[in-house]
Amino acid sequence: MAILGEIRNRPWLLMGIIAVAMLAFVVNPDSLEKLFGAQPGIYGKVNGQEISKEDFDDQLFMLQQQAQQQGQPTKGLEEQAWQMLVQSKLIEQQFKKMGLTLTEDMFWNQLQFDPLFAQNKENFDEKGNFKIQEIKNQVTQLKSSNVELYNNWLKTRKSIEYRMMARQLFANVSSGITVSKKEAEQIMKERDQLADIDFVKVDYEAFAQKNPVKVTSKDISDYIKLHPTVFKRDVSRNIGVVYFPAAPSAADDAAMQAEMNKLMTVGSPTSEGNENFVNTKNDSMFIALNSDLPFNPQYFPAEQLPAAIKDKVATAAIGTTFGPYKEQNFYVVSKLLDKKPSDSTLSRHILVTYKGNQAGGAETRSKEEAKKLADSIGNAVKADPSKFAQFLKYSADPGSAAQGGSVGWTTPETPFVPEYLNFLATNGKGATAVVETQYGYHIINIEDKKSGAMGYKVANLVKAIKPSDKTENEVYTKATKFIQQVQGKSFNEFANLAKKNNYMFTNPKEVGRFQGTLPGLGTDKDEDIIAWAFNKNTKKGDTDIFTVEGTGDRVVAYVNGIQDAGSADPEAVRDQVEPIIRNQLLAKKITEKINGANASNLDQIAKLFGASKQSAQVNMLNPQVNGAMEPKVAGAAFGVAKNKLSKPVEGLTGVYVVLKKGESINKQPGDVKQMAEAIAGQNSQQFGQFFLKSLQDNAKIKDYRIELYNRSAQQ
Repeated sequence: MAILGEIRNRPWLLMGIIAVAMLAFVVNPDSLEKLFGAQPGIYGKVNGQEISKEDFDDQLFMLQQQAQQQGQPTKGLEEQAWQMLVQSKLIEQQFKKMGLTLTEDMFWNQLQFDPLFAQNKENFDEKGNFKIQEIKNQVTQLKSSNVELYNNWLKTRKSIEYRMMARQLFANVSSGITVSKKEAEQIMKERDQLADIDFVKVDYEAFAQKNPVKVTSKDISDYIKLHPTVFKRDVSRNIGVVYFPAAPSAADDAAMQAEMNKLMTVGSPTSEGNENFVNTKNDSMFIALNSDLPFNPQYFPAEQLPAAIKDKVATAAIGTTFGPYKEQNFYVVSKLLDKKPSDSTLSRHILVTYKGNQAGGAETRSKEEAKKLADSIGNAVKADPSKFAQFLKYSADPGSAAQGGSVGWTTPETPFVPEYLNFLATNGKGATAVVETQYGYHIINIEDKKSGAMGYKVANLVKAIKPSDKTENEVYTKATKFIQQVQGKSFNEFANLAKKNNYMFTNPKEVGRFQGTLPGLGTDKDEDIIAWAFNKNTKKGDTDIFTVEGTGDRVVAYVNGIQDAGSADPEAVRDQVEPIIRNQLLAKKITEKINGANASNLDQIAKLFGASKQSAQVNMLNPQVNGAMEPKVAGAAFGVAKNKLSKPVEGLTGVYVVLKKGESINKQPGDVKQMAEAIAGQNSQQFGQFFLKSLQDNAKIKDYRIELYNRSAQQ
């Protein structure tokens, strides 16, 4: 039901931006206002073109609107906004370089193809024609009636224009992607050709057990220099983190259980022992005064009740209490207040809204005028329900109006506004009335009712099991002692001491300034830890202690590395690169041993390493060798002469020596034309992603955000 959840009188005015995949990289940073305040400034440049505070704020606003509509968190979107802005500027620059233009007529003509509009049926009439003039009129009306929504539209339009430029740019460039007949024939040959081989594989893991190798920082640094684009990095920090959770102790658990028993049968602190949960006459008030969670007056089916009581309520008498029992980190005592069948109701409504209310949009009528109109419609429908349909034109809920005003079958558990549900619960089939909610005035007509499953009304007295002051003090003492022990020590000593004491240790090695969260941690203090690590006064080897608000948890952080923009720090990417270099070093040793043996057949090589001779059939386009993807081995299989040994091949999982026994053809369906079209289509689909990455890799991008942050922190 559109109106009782989130009214969308004009869906496109909600400014939900549907991000093109090529324009989004997602990470999480600090809030902009927290970092920079409200002062204007330039946050960066892309090939000399400035990214202003206004640009950034607009892009961030769009992402927050999208997140809100999708029920996602609206915080931590700043880095995504930055990346999308950078890519949008690159697309715009390339668009203009190619002499392309986006005129006003082109914008409106292409609007129907933008995902924001194309995916909403309400933007098209019954014949499938785009309602371009209607949308233009709505924009014109907004300009004079609702400045805020009009400004939102301008921000949305900017994002739409970037998407239009991207589509036009990629379409123009990718149209030149072709595949020759010769290329298609070669690929078909590689697809159909098979080589039968015998081989010996010297597995890296097995060889390393007796012949270990060590990968040094210089090895990693040399590898990075050979792959500068792959290891191009922004400013980052290598941070060691030790987490000290203030988890409730067994004594804390027992104390909370005792408190719950007291509340249930002895009395609450405010009643001087005269009122408890069992004898109270006002359950909702008792819960309001003594529970960590509020009273919920709704009826629920048994399967939606807590596991500890769902099988007991059917036979329990009204007033029965259950517990205390545990639900995750809570103790709960439940009291059965009522039980009754949960009726399902079929209803329809007409929403009359007014200027300034939650669903008002661009509406101009006053609240008094809306009430008068609603009462008039209500009286007419009461007198003759068959006239309901003729008043749907006044409804501000296009979703239900398109269904004759129907909102379908609902139950008391349906997430509608309380006023609407209350009317359905207290009136029978055929009833009609005007009901006011936060969205305006609803003319509701109940079309049908039917009995459903039994519903249960349960009062839940809930208390979180929290660490006591004693427990929190113990955690504080432990964290303080740890940070004192590691002051001035190396990072290895920091890590080893944490591991020795079985503390929760993590080491995020490439943390971005606006990342927002620390992998392996995920507390409300993550942003503060990152801000501290990037503060210009924080040096490598510095440590600090942080308290997670409201929990008593402590975090000790250690700055293990400060990486400037440029190539990655070798130790920061060790986990990624070390296995590759290790295999290369092992491959060199294995190859030297093979060449030194002057072996003339596979049996001699197998004996040399205690390995076995194997057989396989390999293909160039699907280069699997007994389950392992080995493209170099497949290449060697087709490159060596029949019945000849190949040179040692450095594969991904080991070093291979191959003997080709023969070749065969396994003809697959399809002709050259089909193959050429398939390859061209695949290349065209991948082009946009690679083209944009190329633009970004070769762009001169200046990011002043960290500098602005440090300046703001000083002030």
